[in-house]
Amino acid sequence: MESNKSFRESMDRLDYIVSQLEQNDVELEEAITLFEEGLHLVKTCDSQLKKFEEQVTTLMETYEGDTEHEES
Repeated sequence: MESNKSFRESMDRLDYIVSQLEQNDVELEEAITLFEEGLHLVKTCDSQLKKFEEQVTTLMETYEGDTEHEES
């Protein structure tokens, strides 16, 4: 599994995995492999979202600090 996929690529792959598992015609071994990959992708996406949230928070704090200095 490629660990440096973009968030969009990971979400697209998760959508594919879910659709495959919902079809109920996947062999058990393949279903388990897909499920394991899906869990890994969920963890990766969650980590990326937390990182993005931290970046947005930092940007907002910087922006708010800049506007406070301009008002003084």
